[in-house]
Formats: sequence, C-alpha cells, structure tokens
Amino acid sequence: MSSTVGLPIKCKAMVARAPKVPMVEEEITVMPPKAGEVRVKVIANALCHTDIYTLDGHDPEGLFPCILGHEAGCIVESIGEGVTSVKIGDHVIPCYTPQCCETSCVFCQSPKSNLCPAIRSTQGQGLMPDGTVRFKDSEGKDIFHFMGCSTMSEYTVIAEISCAKINPKADLKKACLFGCGISTGLGAVWNTCKVETNSTVAVFGIGAVGLAVIQGAQMAGASKIIAIDINKDKFEMAKKLGATDCVDPTSLDIPVQKHIAGIMTDWGVDYSFDCTGNVNVMRSALECAHRGWGVSCVIGVAASGHEISTRPFQLVTGRVWKGTAFGGFKSRTDVPKLVERMMNGNINIDHFITHNFDGVLGTNQAVEALHSGECLRAVVNY
Repeated sequence: MSSTVGLPIKCKAMVARAPKVPMVEEEITVMPPKAGEVRVKVIANALCHTDIYTLDGHDPEGLFPCILGHEAGCIVESIGEGVTSVKIGDHVIPCYTPQCCETSCVFCQSPKSNLCPAIRSTQGQGLMPDGTVRFKDSEGKDIFHFMGCSTMSEYTVIAEISCAKINPKADLKKACLFGCGISTGLGAVWNTCKVETNSTVAVFGIGAVGLAVIQGAQMAGASKIIAIDINKDKFEMAKKLGATDCVDPTSLDIPVQKHIAGIMTDWGVDYSFDCTGNVNVMRSALECAHRGWGVSCVIGVAASGHEISTRPFQLVTGRVWKGTAFGGFKSRTDVPKLVERMMNGNINIDHFITHNFDGVLGTNQAVEALHSGECLRAVVNY
C-alpha cells in the first residue's frame, strides 16, 4: 500500500451527530498522523453493543459529533514521527485498551493488570494524545474520536500504542472480532478468573460476549456451564459452544440465584459472569456464586449513574466480586496470539459472525440487525 504521509485523506465515514439520532454517512477529511500516531485503512468493522450504548446516550463519556467503532481489522497506511513498532502495509487490530510497554508504567509491567493509563485522559475526551482531533467534516469542523479507535470510517488515526500488529495472512474480516467482545469474554475466563478444570460456571446474558465466556469455559474444562437469558432462542448456540444447562429466569417461581444455588447446585457455582450490564443481574450473579470461594466477574457495562448492591454478608461468607476490562489481555502482546490461535484452528470464531454488510453505509443495516435480537456480530466490509 502506498503512503501518503503528510497529506489529508478524504473518505466516507458514519458520523454520529447526536445521541439517539441515526448515524449519517458523510465525506470527512482524515488528517495525517502526528508523532506516535498511525493512520490506517479500515478493511472490516464489527458492530459492538458498546457502540450502540454510546449512540443511545448511555455513555457518560459520549461526545458528539463523533465517529464510533472500535472492533476492526486495518492496514497501516502511514505512520507519524517516531513510530517504530509498525510500518506501512502492516495488518493491525486497533485496541481501545492501549499498551505503552514503558518500564515506567506500573500497569504494563505488572502481570496483574492490562489497564495502561498512558492515553486514558485524552481518549476519554474524544481526543488524540496531543489533545486535538484528526477528523474534519465538510465544513472543516472537528469531529471527536471514540475509544481511541473510531473505525466506522474508511480511514482513521490511532495511537501507536493502540495498534496490535497481527499476522498479515489472517482474515481481517474475522480477526476484527478480537478488538473487543470475543477477547473480553475469553479473557474473563482465562485471565481474570482463571477458571480451572471441573469448575462450575454460570453465565448471565448470552450475546456475543456471553457466548465467548461459555466457549472459554468449555475450553478451560468446566464441568457444568449454566447459560442464563430471557431469550430462549439463544439456548441452541449456547449448547453448541458448551453450555450444559440453560435457564430462563422469567420462567422461575424463585429468584434465579436461589434456583442456581440451592436447586441446580448445593452451594452455588465456582464462577459466575455478568454479561448484561444490568446491575440487578450483577447482584444475581454474585449471589449464585459458591459459599466460601465463589467468584463473580462483572463484564457488562452499566448505564451512567447505576450502582451495584448486595448484602455484605454475601462477601463475608467468602464470595468475591471482581470486574474485567478487555478480558485482562495486554493488547499489543496478546491480541496477535489470539489471532494465531484462530489461524491454527484452536479458537473458532466463525459462529459469532451472523451478518455481513458492505460499504460504510452498511453500518446502519448492522445497527438494525443488532437491534433485531438475532445478531451476534455484524461485520461491515469496507
């Protein structure tokens, strides 16, 4: 791919002008990358619920106008000054959780966390690390970035430390899924909770992330995997991926946590995962965890202002409440490994892609598909 370093690029992008308003395809200008930045051509973008969460106005950091999108497969088009870890033509997955790898970063150097804060402040403000933006609309006005990615555009600019360089032979239309949801679900099992062989597991909410949790638990050797959802149509796929039991809470006469910890098991499950973002469900997930050692992991993102609660006695009697971001994976180190495992046949993700659309404008069709309740991941190919 030829480089156009130093030159602005005009391209198509889906612009979110305001919350609760459909995105509009616009011609925008993407400015060249500055020092420590990379401009990439987006090949495929998968729609994640977090994009819709922000578009619907639930994100306290949501800024408008912006370009959403954070689950993509891209090719490096040009690099800014000082960029050494990627070169023009490299295939990359933009990652909303960066990894600066600096020896001075206690988060990058610790095996306990992946929460590198190097660009957290500006990223949360919809800006690049230098405090400015790289997107201009047709009138020359600024457009905000989103999660440091903004991949609902034919071209975007990201920080070098947000680029996970992957095998160029990988299919970007599949590999894009490792930019968020699938990695998060698998990592919650393998990294955050370290689920052991013969463990018992409960998964609340079986969309794409919940199914990834089920898949990860099955691969970890869990002996009992309970899938919980109010949509019974999801149970078939859950069982294919390893769920041994499926429960619709609305069909029960007692709270689901009492059904799991008391009827389905004697004392609860070893590990439970909330993939819904509903604070009431988070409580149910904790309270069905095993007395003495049960661990409950919060994955779903709750709406702004919502708080979790339970009786302190639940924790006093040995349960642990914890959360995960991007499944605990260190983005630039671990995403390439996940892609290799996909290519080697050790991780199958084909079943997550239920819809495909073409062109940036296809993003609106992807949104409709996601709202239909029959979509796990819709991939828009640019």
